[in-house]
Amino acid sequence: MIQDILSAIPLGFFLSIMPGAVFFVLLETSVLKGFKAAIAFDLGAITSDIVFILIAYFSSYKLLEKIKDEPALFIFGGLVMFTYGFISLMKLKKVSKNDLVDDASKDIIRKDYMSLFIKGFLLNFINIGVLGFWLAIIITWGPKLDMDPTRILVFFISVICAYFAVDLCKIGLAKQLRSKLTTRNIMKIKQGISVILMVFGLALLVQGWFPERFKKAINEVEHQEQH
Repeated sequence: MIQDILSAIPLGFFLSIMPGAVFFVLLETSVLKGFKAAIAFDLGAITSDIVFILIAYFSSYKLLEKIKDEPALFIFGGLVMFTYGFISLMKLKKVSKNDLVDDASKDIIRKDYMSLFIKGFLLNFINIGVLGFWLAIIITWGPKLDMDPTRILVFFISVICAYFAVDLCKIGLAKQLRSKLTTRNIMKIKQGISVILMVFGLALLVQGWFPERFKKAINEVEHQEQH
C-alpha cells in the first residue's frame, strides 16, 4: 500500500505542472482574485478529473477507446475554449483602464466561489484529452495494482492529493504577485490568458479536424526525441 502511494506522488506532481488551460487560468485566478478563489476554481477542476477517472474505470475499454478518439468531441471542446478566449479578448479591447481596475477590485472583494468552482469544472471537462490521459493511466497502472479496487482507490486518491498539494504551492506563489497589480499588468495577464485559451482551443480543433495528421506529427516528434 505504501509503495502504491509513493508511486502515485510523482504522477500527481507531473499532472499539476503539466501546462494546460486550467494551469494558466488557475494562476490568473490566484493573482487577480486571491487564495480562496483559486482553491474554489482548482476544486472544480479536480472534481472533473474525478468524474473522468470514474468514467474511465467503470466504462468498457472499447467504448472509451472510441470516445477518446472521437473527432467531434475534440472539435466541440476546441470551439468552446477558443470562443471563450476570443470573447474575453474582445471584451478587454472595449473596456477602459479604469473599468478594468474596478472589475479587478470587485473580483477580489466578491466571494462568488460557486461560479469559480463551476468554471474550473467545465474548463477541464471540455478537454476530452483529459479522459484519454486518465484512461492511459488506468490501462498502465491497473495491471500493476492487480486490478484490486482498494489499491486502485488508494493510488488515485494519492494522485489527486499530490496534485492538489502542488497546486496549493502554485497558488501561494502566484498570490505574491498581487502587490504588482498595476493597470498594465492586469491587462497583460488577462490578455495572455485569453490568448492561451485560444491556442489550446485551436490545438483541440486541429486534433479533431486532422486526427491522423496530428497523431503522425506527435509520433514523429517522439521518434526524433528518441534519436
